[in-house]
Amino acid sequence: MLQQNGTPSTDGEILTVMDVAQFLRVPKSTVYKLARVGELPASKIGKHWRFLRRDIHEWMHSRSKQG
Repeated sequence: MLQQNGTPSTDGEILTVMDVAQFLRVPKSTVYKLARVGELPASKIGKHWRFLRRDIHEWMHSRSKQG
């Protein structure tokens, strides 16, 4: 999928726990906990958690509206 400016969209980019922790500026343990309890949108593939960049952005946006 391309953005309006013709560059590839990164919305569907798959992120790791470390990627999400760095993006949110929280410890990896926080990301694991939020994913495990279902608060953070994630998929578990085998032993590994994976996240879609789009879902993390939407989650952050919805949380900013609650505050």
